[in-house]
Amino acid sequence: MKNKLQFGETVSGYNIPVVNEREIRATAGIMFLATLISFFLIIHNHDFVPIKYVIIIFMIDFSIRLFVSPKFSPLLILGRFFVRNQNPEYVGAPQKKFAWGIGLFLSILMFLLLVLLNTYSVITGLTCFVCLILMFFESAFGVCIGCKLYGWINKEKAQYCPGEICEVNQKQDIQKISVNQWFIFLGFVVFVVILAFVFNDAFKIMPTDLFKKL
Repeated sequence: MKNKLQFGETVSGYNIPVVNEREIRATAGIMFLATLISFFLIIHNHDFVPIKYVIIIFMIDFSIRLFVSPKFSPLLILGRFFVRNQNPEYVGAPQKKFAWGIGLFLSILMFLLLVLLNTYSVITGLTCFVCLILMFFESAFGVCIGCKLYGWINKEKAQYCPGEICEVNQKQDIQKISVNQWFIFLGFVVFVVILAFVFNDAFKIMPTDLFKKL
């Protein structure tokens, strides 16, 4: 029973428990989408019902991950389903535990303020925004900000980080950004800004039904 409830999995070749980064990223993407949709419903429809369900689901799921085992997390099981045909990418469980502790704290804070007290404020807005940032970086870039915080606090303990970012490695040529590439990026930003200035009023005109025009 002890082995079943340990935090992370014991995998040959790794000297600490590990978790599958691929299913974690998939789960973060699912959580990001659910939070983003709920956030837009609040902004456009003033509908706080979906976000309350999302908060409760997140809080329960993080609690299961931390106090039972990640393998029994419903959301991680869903993430595992979507990436079940991909080779696992093992990362250290300790830093993920720290990161999920941050997630549990934020979800409990939102539960107290938005669900129990039924209030909204700058605090709930900023907390929701922070959650979106954390989940977006995890799902889109594979960057676990909570894991980075763990690394700053316990640099000698962080092992098996996603993309081997715990190790100080020299970048390969394909990873380097040249001066020309930076100029292309900045030029594109300037183009988007000019586009906004020139066409903003035209873009504000509401679209009409195509089939009515025909």
